[in-house]
Amino acid sequence: MITATGQRIDGVHQRPVIRGKVLRRVAATALAAALLGGVAAPGAAAADSSTAVPMAAAGQDRPELQKAIQEFVDAGFAGMQLRVHDQRGEWVGSAGVRKLGQSAKPPTNGRFWAGSVTKTFTATLVLQLVAEGKIALDAPAAGYLPELGLDRRITVRMLLQHTSGLFNYTGEHYDDGTVVPGIPATGDAWLANRFHSYRPEELVRLALSKPARFEPGTDQNYSNTNYTLALLLIEKVTGHSYAEEMQRRILRPLDLKGTVVPGNRAELPGPHAHGYYRYEEDGQEKVVDIARQNLSLLAGAGDMISTTQDLHTFISALNGGKLLPAPLLAEMRKPYGKYNYGFGLFVQDLGPGCGTVYQHNGSPPHGYGALMYSSPDGSKTLTASVTWVDEATRGPAKDFQKLVDKLVQEVFCDGAADEAKPAQ
Repeated sequence: MITATGQRIDGVHQRPVIRGKVLRRVAATALAAALLGGVAAPGAAAADSSTAVPMAAAGQDRPELQKAIQEFVDAGFAGMQLRVHDQRGEWVGSAGVRKLGQSAKPPTNGRFWAGSVTKTFTATLVLQLVAEGKIALDAPAAGYLPELGLDRRITVRMLLQHTSGLFNYTGEHYDDGTVVPGIPATGDAWLANRFHSYRPEELVRLALSKPARFEPGTDQNYSNTNYTLALLLIEKVTGHSYAEEMQRRILRPLDLKGTVVPGNRAELPGPHAHGYYRYEEDGQEKVVDIARQNLSLLAGAGDMISTTQDLHTFISALNGGKLLPAPLLAEMRKPYGKYNYGFGLFVQDLGPGCGTVYQHNGSPPHGYGALMYSSPDGSKTLTASVTWVDEATRGPAKDFQKLVDKLVQEVFCDGAADEAKPAQ
């Protein structure tokens, strides 16, 4: 699936296309992309106790937001949870169902597989180490990870900006229609292998065994390999695991109790909505609950579990200057290349009357997705999760971009969703 800034929904392969100032995602061959994953139902409040909904938020009348998320359900998505912080305060709501065959709505602060939203967290960790003088942005990545045999022209900056040229270990889709397969990350092949455990080094070495897509620094191509390398870089210079550093530097200071680096764990802890995959076997249609899956496949690039509350807290703190020194935050948010990508952030100009947002969306291979948008000062945010019944052809994903555009405009264009159109 594809989102407003040209990101791929599943965090597997993103190839944005630019129209004017707005990045558009494109469904590449076989649509190996994804980017998606909702008020708790009566009786579910106790289970959804990770974050209580403030009375002020619960009492807000925001029919335009409820209507916007209902449109996702009407388009075929199973469920959606949305959290908006703006000048009117906080609003949370959900639509659809938590689980097929049941009537309960998605929990408004349920956990979900967050996919490529992980990249923003990873980039922030790297930049904190830059601030401490442990990493230099323009130093060769090979100097920190000599055992991998990286091209010495590839700098840390190139990893974070997706300009290294390194093969994407989940496969590459070229403009001429050529597909060079990697580790199956979508479709029936992924389904059969969804509990397999991968080591980050294994993922990177597979990528390095394939020809580079281009010479370092000469182009831009979204590649999970870059951020799995960033994970290895963090571990090498700190002497601690990526999960430990994430906990120490971001999760604990911000009290992000709903966010997890799962490693090889396949469970979604606590209340959550369920995503699904549909396929055909021996002429019979089958639907599989894929709430359980092993996302070590996307280590450092798309494996985190989170909540809408935690994503709001994180992106607001980041853009509010609480996680990085001002000069490095400015570097992180500087749009680069054809994707308008900084370090772990897409920079999206919504057009006149709407302004700029900083965002990263994502999802695992199928059935889940996340949205994370923020105003430049972090005071206005949109965080959401969507679930759906997916399939090799991506199910209702064809309508996703249109629905996201409308929702984002509703929040960031002062409700002028009908008048505010993306720049063409």
